[in-house]
Amino acid sequence: MTATEVPRAGEADGFAVLPVPRQRQDASVPALTLLVIGDDPAGTFTAPELLDGAGTRVRIRRARNLTEAERLLTDDVHCVLLVLDGDGLESLRRLLRLAPSTAVLVLTGDGAGEVGEPGEAVRIGAQDHLSRDELDGSHLTRAIRYAVERKRADLAQRQLTETRLLAQENSRLERGLLPTPLLDGADLRFAARYRPGRSRALLGGDFYDTVRTSDGTVHAMIGDVCGHGPDAAALGVELRIAWRALTFAGLSGDLLLSTLQKVLENERADDEIFATLCTLDIAPDGGRADLYLAGHPAPLLTGADGVPRLLPYEAGGPALGLLPQAAWSRIEVELGTSWSLMLYTDGLIEGRIGQGTQRLGQDGMIGMITRQLAGGLRGEDLLDAAVTEARELNGGELTDDVAVVLLDRVAPARILGLPAQIQRSSG
Repeated sequence: MTATEVPRAGEADGFAVLPVPRQRQDASVPALTLLVIGDDPAGTFTAPELLDGAGTRVRIRRARNLTEAERLLTDDVHCVLLVLDGDGLESLRRLLRLAPSTAVLVLTGDGAGEVGEPGEAVRIGAQDHLSRDELDGSHLTRAIRYAVERKRADLAQRQLTETRLLAQENSRLERGLLPTPLLDGADLRFAARYRPGRSRALLGGDFYDTVRTSDGTVHAMIGDVCGHGPDAAALGVELRIAWRALTFAGLSGDLLLSTLQKVLENERADDEIFATLCTLDIAPDGGRADLYLAGHPAPLLTGADGVPRLLPYEAGGPALGLLPQAAWSRIEVELGTSWSLMLYTDGLIEGRIGQGTQRLGQDGMIGMITRQLAGGLRGEDLLDAAVTEARELNGGELTDDVAVVLLDRVAPARILGLPAQIQRSSG
């Protein structure tokens, strides 16, 4: 026997010779590590390393049983060769629990009888099943390579599947957290557009809602939590749900905002987080409204003359979460008989114009909406055009969250002259 051969097993034992090819072992070739678990009475795996003609180097570790193997199952073990003992497939199940990310080969005697039904070991989770008469050097190293690659492919596919399922679950959850306006009985038309700044997200830190209470008042709200990411989105959802519950409970104005501030203070991750908010309480007759601003941009009102203008901002108060004893003043707004109110977050107006540092701003937004109204755009078409043009002026996707809400009220005598899509109520 030469020094380059593994000791030959006796013919009665049915073992084959494991030759190591006579060639210099190139240390630059990536090596695989094989952990052999179980008895090896014929000394089949006494050599510290295998090398086949393809240049694959396989380092060999030995463990007498699963208890000893647990200590040797480190991250650099690529494959395990389990010699089945009297426990049958139970030892395989235990190994798969110990090493869920490692490729596993199962070794039995001649044929598959010791494993029960053919393929049972593979069905349970092993990558392949070998018999002792298949243990020549090239066959074994090839089986190890294939097992490792199959395991990598299985793990990659499992990770891809889990990622897709998680994305679908998050998508369903985020869609469920977006509000459904409750405007039954109101002679208003509602439209909204929402675009989070986070890539591949459906929900950002902006939030909005619109409801009609039993007295006929329509309450509308839009807000913006500072910051980005899932924490800001979660806080925005909490504030929106709190606003809806408090509104149906009869709170409004300064008392509502003070209560929302308490919610924010108790739910935010740190004391630096704040939220801007704009609330509107539109009277049942639709001709007037009470406006409250908490650090938020003033809405855009388009009256019967078709000219957009910003509502007063001077009496606005601080954002929620900035001052512990803040107060917010009511701003009385005359709406008239026919009007359109656009509530928006600063993501719409803070996009750049071209390559410079100039922002769209409120003046740019007014000019943009004026042109689009003159072009006959209304409702959802108007919001689509506004968000699209702001994005194009920015030279690409807007980095901040964008939320826009549009409420329209048209006098009955004027409804017949409007496009059908504008007459349709979203309530």
